[in-house]
Amino acid sequence: MQQENLTKIETLVMPILDDLGFEMVDLQMQQDGRQLALRIFIDKPGGITLDNCVAVSREVSAILEIEDPIKSAYRLEVSSPGLDRPLKKPADFERFAGQKIKLKTLHLIDPDQRGHTRKTFFGTLLGFENDHVRLEQDDKKGGLALIPLAEIEKANLEEEF
Repeated sequence: MQQENLTKIETLVMPILDDLGFEMVDLQMQQDGRQLALRIFIDKPGGITLDNCVAVSREVSAILEIEDPIKSAYRLEVSSPGLDRPLKKPADFERFAGQKIKLKTLHLIDPDQRGHTRKTFFGTLLGFENDHVRLEQDDKKGGLALIPLAEIEKANLEEEF
């Protein structure tokens, strides 16, 4: 039922974000103490400001009030994805090529066919091609890893200081 709600909310919110020039990075609905929290993570080239979050919140609140896809009380939160931005779509893996990432797979895999299976990878993102994320590994195993998009459980940018 929650996935159906998220799908309906996404359908309502996407045209607003497109009109305002934002990308939806993630959409979550979670119980937060006694209240339900609807979290929308947005991004755009150059980053997100507080004014951007306020503008999106205002527009999204209006459509959610009219359409009423969530029947219980909830709190709307709009924010940037942060420094450890999640990577989900092929376009994300292209856009952030050259940056450090951490990636976890659903199953143990051997991305470089050397007999080393594992689920967690660190390295420099090289891009996306043929349904695979290309990653130059930064650990002792090193080398190029080709990881099928369908095998990725979670991928995030890694902070560099």
